[in-house]
Amino acid sequence: VQLQASGGGLVETGGSLTLSCTASRRTASNNAMAWFRQAPGKEREFVAAISWNGGNPLYADSVKGRFSITRQYAGATVNLKMNDLKPEDTAVYYCAAGRGSIATSGNAGYAYWGQGTQVTVSS
Repeated sequence: VQLQASGGGLVETGGSLTLSCTASRRTASNNAMAWFRQAPGKEREFVAAISWNGGNPLYADSVKGRFSITRQYAGATVNLKMNDLKPEDTAVYYCAAGRGSIATSGNAGYAYWGQGTQVTVSS
């Protein structure tokens, strides 16, 4: 499974961006998918995840109420709508496809990773 992420960019504090991730194989629609991020000098951290059927969305506490994860196109595409962005959201965002079908927040639950897309929030 190859994952192609897009939608990153530069935005001012309080602005919005939507990230998209498309899987190369239809079979990925049976897997949970997620977004992680990594800021300079920090470890990769969980952002949001969604189960194979679009249910059970999970969010990191730091993004709850601001970010929304959804699936479309028979599950092959996952979007991350990010509102009210803050400078601390600045990071490279990675999409991932899970080993299983149910959303989880741990790195170990994901077998396939995209190349990352940069999100920069200016203060």
